[in-house]
Amino acid sequence: MFEKNAKSYTELLGKTNRIVEGTVIKGDIVSHADFRLDGELIGNFQSKAKIVIGPAGSVVGDIVCNNADIEGKFIGKMQVTEILNVKSKASIQGEVIVGKLSVDPGADFSASCMMKSNLNNKITNDGPSKTEQTNQ
Repeated sequence: MFEKNAKSYTELLGKTNRIVEGTVIKGDIVSHADFRLDGELIGNFQSKAKIVIGPAGSVVGDIVCNNADIEGKFIGKMQVTEILNVKSKASIQGEVIVGKLSVDPGADFSASCMMKSNLNNKITNDGPSKTEQTNQ
């Protein structure tokens, strides 16, 4: 009578998960929907959608996603299939692999960066494909 069926990914479109300022998460996050982080994540994030790290947000760990907008701080390895937008107040340190990159003036982008047009085929749920790992 009160059964709820699991929502499909298409029903999640347009919905955003949100972690507010002052919240600290230690662990990994896997999300099918868009995600906004204004708090702190110490761990890894994985999604086939978009992550937004707000001005007060920070991530220390790895990110694998389709799109990303970074306004806060990031330290680690980031793999973005499509577009990474780095805003003027952002600070990024580590390693970045992207399809396309946009960096606003004033951003601190202290990372090694590799752009790959066929990144869709390289990123899996477990990170880079085995062929990419052997080529590094």
